[in-house]
Order: sequence, then C-alpha cells, then structure tokens
Amino acid sequence: MRLFAGTVAEFSSRLASGQLITSLEHSFAQQMLHRPSPSEVTSWANSLPVLNEDLRSADLDHAGIVVEFMLPLSSKRLDAVILGRDQEGRSRATVLELKQWRRAEITSIEDRLVNLGGYLTLHPQQQVAQYVLYLRDFHPLVDRRKLLIDGGAYLHNADLTDAKLMQLSFLRDLQEFPLFTAEDRSDLQEFLVKRAGEGGGEDVLSDYLDVTLKPSKKLLDHVSLEIEGHPMFHLLDEQMVAFEVVKRAVRQSLATSQKTVVVVTGGPGTGKSVIAARIVGEMAKQGLNVSHATGSKSFTETLRKTVGRRAAPLFRYFNSFKTAEADEIDVLVCDEAHRIRASSNDRFTRRTERSSLPQVDELVQVAKVPVFLLDQNQVVRPQEIGTVESIRDSARRNRTEIVQIDLNGQFRCMGSETYVQWVERLLGLIEGDPIPWEREDAFELRVANSPQALEQWLFLKHGQRYTARLAAGFCWPWSDPDSDGHLMEDVQIGSWRRPWNAKPGKKVRDAPAASYWATDPRGIDQVGCIYTAQGFEYDFGGVILGDDLVWRDGEWKSNRLAHADPMVRRAENFDQLVVNVYKVLLTRSLRGCAIFSTDPETQNMISTLILDWT
Repeated sequence: MRLFAGTVAEFSSRLASGQLITSLEHSFAQQMLHRPSPSEVTSWANSLPVLNEDLRSADLDHAGIVVEFMLPLSSKRLDAVILGRDQEGRSRATVLELKQWRRAEITSIEDRLVNLGGYLTLHPQQQVAQYVLYLRDFHPLVDRRKLLIDGGAYLHNADLTDAKLMQLSFLRDLQEFPLFTAEDRSDLQEFLVKRAGEGGGEDVLSDYLDVTLKPSKKLLDHVSLEIEGHPMFHLLDEQMVAFEVVKRAVRQSLATSQKTVVVVTGGPGTGKSVIAARIVGEMAKQGLNVSHATGSKSFTETLRKTVGRRAAPLFRYFNSFKTAEADEIDVLVCDEAHRIRASSNDRFTRRTERSSLPQVDELVQVAKVPVFLLDQNQVVRPQEIGTVESIRDSARRNRTEIVQIDLNGQFRCMGSETYVQWVERLLGLIEGDPIPWEREDAFELRVANSPQALEQWLFLKHGQRYTARLAAGFCWPWSDPDSDGHLMEDVQIGSWRRPWNAKPGKKVRDAPAASYWATDPRGIDQVGCIYTAQGFEYDFGGVILGDDLVWRDGEWKSNRLAHADPMVRRAENFDQLVVNVYKVLLTRSLRGCAIFSTDPETQNMISTLILDWT
C-alpha cells in the first residue's frame, strides 16, 4: 500500500494545486476502511510542503517519491521514500522519517527512547534504522544487489539546540542514519542529492514498486535462533520500545533492586510473541535467570519442541510458580497473559503445593521484572481473567512500579490492517456495520459455498507447500478416540464429516498430538478448535462459523444451545466469549482466509460482503 507514488515534479504539482492532501485522505480511507485521524492529516499538511521545498531546492524534480509506503507484511508506514540513482549510478531508496517535534527529552541514550510529553517513543534515528533494516530484509531487489536502501530522520521544526539534545549519530550503529533539523536543510539536500541526484527516478520507482514480496517470517521457524540470541526479526516502533523498556527495567533491578512490572498490550498479529522470544533470548545471552510462561499447553509444548531439549526448561506454565520464592527469577515473560486464571490450584494440586495467592500475584512476586503480553479480546473461556486492570491491581498490592506499552502495528494477515479492520467491523468489535471486502493483493479473502469447497481450497494451498489449516467454532461434541485409536468424525455438516484435532493427552493413529496440530503437516486432516489454534499462525486458514453465532435482523445473535463447551455455555459473558473465539480464528492466517457458515442466513450475509467465491 502507498498513498502517493510519482516523480517529485508530480508531487510538487499536486501540492501546489491543493489536491495532494485531499488525495491522500481519500486513498487512505479507500485502502484502510476508515478515515485518517485529524493529527495524521495535520502532519501531512505540515511536513510534506517542507519536504517539497527541500526536494525542489536540491533540483530533484526527476527523482521518484513514495508517500506513506506500507512496509512489507506489516501495517507500519514510511513517511516518504526518495528514489533515484546515486553518484555511482546505483539505484537507491532513501527512507525519510518526518517529525514535527520541536523538543523531546532522551530518557536514556542506551535505551534509544524519547519522552515526548509523557509518552515513550523510539528515538527518530533508531526508528528509521529499524525501518531500513526491516525493508532490506524483505525487499527482493536488495538480495539481488539491484537496490541500496538507507535513510535519515528530519525534524523540520527543531532548531540547533534541540538537535544537540536529540542527536545520537555518535552511536556507531546509528551513524548510517543521520538526523537533520531546520538548520541542517542544506545538509539534508546534499544527503539526498548524493543518493538520488543522477536521474532515473521513474525507473527506480517502478522497479521498487513492481516486486513480489518475500514470504513472511514465522516465529516458530526462527524461535530457536531468537532464544540463542541471534535476532531474526527487526522490531519496529512500539515493539522496540517494549523491548528497550524491559532491558532498562532489568538494568535498574540489577543496580538498585527496583522491581518493575511491564505490560504490553496488542491485538492478534501485533508481534507480542516475537517480543517475548527476543526478551528471553537477550536475557539468556546476558546469563540472567529468565523464564517464559503461558497458560496454553499447545503453545508451550510446541515451543519446547522447537527450541530443543537444552532450552526447553525455560518454557513453563502460569501455574508453575505456586511454591517459588519472591524474586526467584530475574525476568519472567508471561506470553498470552489474557489466559491467566484466578488461581493456580486445581483438583490435582497437592495440599502441600496449594497457594493462597491469586495467580497474577504469584507471577508478579516471583520475578524482579515480570513482563505481561496480552490481548483482552482473546479471552475465550470464563476462567481466564488476565486483564490490564487485574495486573495493575496486583502491582499496587505488591507496591511495584508498572509501565504499559500499547502495540498498534499489524504483522500477521500479510500486514493487512485493512483485513483486521474488516474482521472487527464484521463481528461488531469496533463501531460501524460490516462492510464489503475490496479485493486486496496483500491478503486473499474468500467465502466458501460448502465445507467441501472450503476444504478443497485449503488442500490446494497445502499442495503448493503453504501451511493450511481448517478451524471451527466449538459447536460439535469432542469424542475420545475409538478403541482402535482413530479419531471420531465429530464435525458433521450434511454429508461432510471430519474429526476434531486430537484431545490433549490422547494417543491417536495418523494424527499429531493436540499440541502440534497447527505445526505438524498431518494437522491438515483435522478440524482445529479454538484451544489448539489460539497462539499459532499459518499461511492459509479456513474458518467454519457454527450456529453459536448467527446473523439476524441486522445484528449478531449468540446461541448457547449450539455451543458444545458446557463451561463456556454457562458463562455470564457468553456473548463476548463466542465473538472473541471467532476473532481469534479469523486472524490466525498470514496470507489468506476462507469462511463458511453453517447458518444459511449468516452465510448469505457474508456472501454479500465477499465477492471472491470458493
């Protein structure tokens, strides 16, 4: 996605005619399914004319420019990319991060964080560095050595005093990404001329945009390297802020014994588990006592299998700390913290191991720096009580400082913020009625006219060596295997019958254990339920909406009697839980999703929104 692409001359002409900002607003609304915020429109109106003056003064009319270019497989956007040939005739793309800041306070040079009116954000040089590194990692022309990518930050409202405050170019890893201010305009122009002043802007722009993106990186494919301290993912913006905040909290803890709770919130695909893996890897590399914990057997067992026997003990469960001493662990990373329960005790807990504390208090007390990563809209069972407020309450009870970071980028669904918006509008999770899906190259969305067609589409993707899985709402019984160890075909829609994934702890023939349904290739032959799909990602997903959520008279109606989990069926917040289930299932996919509803009226409504049929 980009909001404008053309030559600098075209860009300047659109600005002069007063058409550019309006055009950007219209393009944004078309592509993102919502209007840009007033602050974003103001930033375009304030920053782009200044950039235009510099480009014209540098005589770069024939250079190419892209405004608001979305990073591959992410919802993060680059303010401007200037394209052309450098003094040695090489094709170059120069990323510019434009800031209206007049003044900001560096909280710590080592952290590369800035306090902007009480809000922690990444230093502009670090921000543009992460953008460039990310883009290099994904743009195929870089691999083919046909394109060089670099960048800089431009604080066009800041003066020299502020520049000295803000400048971090003396740090070796940031020297490649200079910072310019209003008093450095001639330096900025020289910087751009060296990179795009030899013409060829239109050709370089065309080559830059006319590429097929690389396959997305999947966490589980690289988690071992992350844990070993070899970063495979470039964290962006709030992701990097969260990582640096944790590092700073750890340093403070080691130096002063200060305890800090860090809370990281974000929806599906915002990179919470990537941050978790990076923290575990970084802390382990420093020789600290670090653990990772979840409330999901499937996710934890898969992570243990992925990292191998040596690192497996780092991965534990929320209920593993009932008898632990206070501050026994340096850093505890609680991934999927929305799955925290009221108590770690259950009917199997020995009397000597029972805890009188709420589970969240156990997790806060056991570590010097407890880190909670969660999405409150992924609570799918009534026993799950992990919320930001419950963690804040625990921090207050334990007299512990708390820092919260909110993630807003999208790194799943091919980085399609549009698709996530579409899902949230569909399910009524944000304001506005369901809206038609405008075909988007980044993400493939289809409606299937039968479960057979849905399955056939997934097998086609599987045959093309993509990971593909079929999941459904929990609207059918879940039987034990038969006496021969075969799965029962519980999911029945007309003449179509398929088994659920295996139950936890049950051995079956020709099927993966429950924990590995999402990652074992044999999982394509079963229907996954929410309890095995949550926390995982795959290239293509099929989702069956059952009769527990149907569309009637212009709104969603939940049906307890159609749901097969008695505990969820009895929950007071059943309506919210069932909507959360389908949001999770619909956002597992990286590349595409197909939907089928067992209810004819609901199927008809969805069919009016999606033009592509399977």
